[in-house]
Amino acid sequence: MPTILIVDDDAALRRAVATTLTDLGHGVAEAQDGATALAWLARNHADAVLLDLRMPGMDGLEVLRRIRASEHAPPVAVLTAVPTSDNTIEAMRLGAVDHLAKPIGRDGLRSLLGRLLASADDAPPAPAPAPARADELIGMSASMRAVQKAIGLLADSDATVLLLGETGTGKEVVARALHRHGRRAGKPFVAVNCAAIPTELLESLLFGHVRGAFTGALGDRPGSFRDAHEGTLFLDEIGDMALAMQAKLLRALQERVVTPVGGKPVAVDVRVVAATHRDLQRAVRDGRFREDLYYRLGVVPLALPPLRERLADIVPLAEHFLTLAAAGEPARRLSPDAAARLLAHAWPGNVRELQNAMTRAATLVRRPVIGAADLGFLTAGSDDPGPGAEPADWLAGTLPEAVERVEIAMIRRAMAAAGGNRTQAAERLGIRRQLLYQKLARYGLDASRNGTMDDPEKDSED
Repeated sequence: MPTILIVDDDAALRRAVATTLTDLGHGVAEAQDGATALAWLARNHADAVLLDLRMPGMDGLEVLRRIRASEHAPPVAVLTAVPTSDNTIEAMRLGAVDHLAKPIGRDGLRSLLGRLLASADDAPPAPAPAPARADELIGMSASMRAVQKAIGLLADSDATVLLLGETGTGKEVVARALHRHGRRAGKPFVAVNCAAIPTELLESLLFGHVRGAFTGALGDRPGSFRDAHEGTLFLDEIGDMALAMQAKLLRALQERVVTPVGGKPVAVDVRVVAATHRDLQRAVRDGRFREDLYYRLGVVPLALPPLRERLADIVPLAEHFLTLAAAGEPARRLSPDAAARLLAHAWPGNVRELQNAMTRAATLVRRPVIGAADLGFLTAGSDDPGPGAEPADWLAGTLPEAVERVEIAMIRRAMAAAGGNRTQAAERLGIRRQLLYQKLARYGLDASRNGTMDDPEKDSED
């Protein structure tokens, strides 16, 4: 029987809450002030604490702070007759599971205790791992392994690399990996977002200027090319650069010389990595991007796949971002239903959207395990597991049933993306082709369903 500690200086309210909790099947302990509560907790175990905010002597926030500092702190809900923005914010900051206004009825108590005891029942998180790097390249899918292999081949080269991919696919992370693993690793890595800098300032930012070159030029500025000397210059969103600036960039890349505004040419030794989410070939045809610059930048083009095509990477990436969000503390973990929800989401914002989602969940969820309900903020309608999925509420039922629905959805999506080629579909799923065959047979998936399933003619491509 769970034991709930009620801490409140109002004896009548304590008795009323205790009676309700007893009726709900809980054991109850009472304390009339903070000091008594802390002394009781030092000798006894509570599964949850209901804590008044305003009490004589030590106030509820100080009691909460001390409870949360203990080694095996029970989950705490703060109750107050006078909720304010300040005490609400401070209570949640200090680790309260919830902050509620008095009075609280029987149904409210039942709901609150359900959440508190769910926090207490979760297994404690594993000890904090070694700190994760924000620029670590995570991925075990076939497409990301191809990217990793390309990075290994290109790292020591000075060849200009053009990274192509949708917004949020991790182009800067790949650029940093190229730098970190290459012979220039000990030298500067300088990143410039070409879309974020006004055209009239971009020349000075990239190439520098001398004092007095224009109004406001109060001193010499070396510019990003020279800041990155002997290192790597990452030009993000290169497709948004104005045509006039493209001509100047082309000259710098061809001659390895930059001319500061108002100054003389200066030689530079820099490896350039550029990136864009735009279709540069179409931009060239439309006259919005110089063809000669396109070929100069695209010496080695490297396409980054969207997250929806990296199904095997979604959960490892999510766990990585939870570790980053923990900032050295024990990281939150994903329940199986939460992982299933992530796998079924469309991720229009790619890896960046996933990182934002995990940071949000890690910030707002007090429990060590994140459940599917905690991810309810993911865009409604994007949880569609794929074409032809019958159940609207595909997380309903038992865990094996939900897992089966997710597997079917993922297989359908992978087969559709691979044009029915089972080898490519297995690579997208991060599993062996033989295992995919087994699952196709197990779930009765064939060409009659959406035209994406098992087609013997496709084996000639395998």
